Amino acid sequence: LLTGSRGDWGAATDPDVNSQYWNPAKYAFAFSRAGVSVSYTPWLRKLVNDINLAYVAGYWKFGSSDLQALSASLRYFSLGSINITDDGGNITNSINPYEMAFDLGYSRKLSQSFSMGVVFRFIYSDLAYDETEGMKGAAAFAADISGYQTFYPIVGRSECQWSWGWNISNIGTKVSYDNGNRPAFLPTNLKLGTSFTFPLADYHTLAVNLDLNKLLVPSKPRDSDYLDENGQIDQRAYEKAYEDWQNMSPITGIFKSFSDAPGGFKEELREISYSLGAEYSYNQQFFLRAGYYHESQYKGNRQYFGFGAGFSLNVVRLDASYMLATAQTSPLDQTLRFTLTFDMDGLRDLFGGRR
Repeated sequence: LLTGSRGDWGAATDPDVNSQYWNPAKYAFAFSRAGVSVSYTPWLRKLVNDINLAYVAGYWKFGSSDLQALSASLRYFSLGSINITDDGGNITNSINPYEMAFDLGYSRKLSQSFSMGVVFRFIYSDLAYDETEGMKGAAAFAADISGYQTFYPIVGRSECQWSWGWNISNIGTKVSYDNGNRPAFLPTNLKLGTSFTFPLADYHTLAVNLDLNKLLVPSKPRDSDYLDENGQIDQRAYEKAYEDWQNMSPITGIFKSFSDAPGGFKEELREISYSLGAEYSYNQQFFLRAGYYHESQYKGNRQYFGFGAGFSLNVVRLDASYMLATAQTSPLDQTLRFTLTFDMDGLRDLFGGRR
């Protein structure tokens, strides 16, 4: 996605075709009535050459009032070909695991400055393989709820733009590869963001952005947190806590995720990641971007810079981004990503479809 070049922020940026992923409520404010984009991301390219992520998204604003939009997207993550071996190291089979998610969304302006959106998602994960235990692919359903608001304040003698947005994504069922025996929570996430754009000169603008992310998944119990008076693990208490966690509903887990970190408030703060950056634009045709993403070393340790550029014509836009990890844990370190976007209004004008 093109926002990878910004450090993965996008909750409050200007609407674009890929808003389905970041904040679908933004589609109601899109400048064009329709658009389609295709993105491609190599994965672990320094190790293998057949793992990749493909993403297709599109939207259509309908109705004479131009207040609402329908959107859809498809993500497909291929893990390439994996050989299955026996105890002697002999290849017995070969599998091609993958994951996919298909989304349908609707967004609408509720006022001149505020909109909301909802997305429904089908997820299928075909990662499990175990001939003896009957492991199989897993399916799940989820929904996103989002909001977006934008204003145009006057600062000095210049008209600026200030926006903020939020998106609660992946509110849905649990996923299981073994007929429900060990269900896992979907990665429900809360994203909050703000963006401020101001003119530098005629045709030149600069936008600064900040996003905050909080994973809304309850903490899995650890046996080391259940010690008796002798400093030994209280197995019964731990097993009871683990059973309660495993049987917890996804909605209950969302609320519990704000206050269940074993380390208390300090650890809760560690669960908040942030991304910040800037985008320079010349006449909405040429773009330069840079950003930084930070996640606590105790909560995933994803830390990286993103750099990118884009060029837009009337009907097509090409964006490229490059990631440079500062913590040696990112599978996208030193990865070049591409996004190609088509403006359907521009294509219709180009071929004489508008009278």
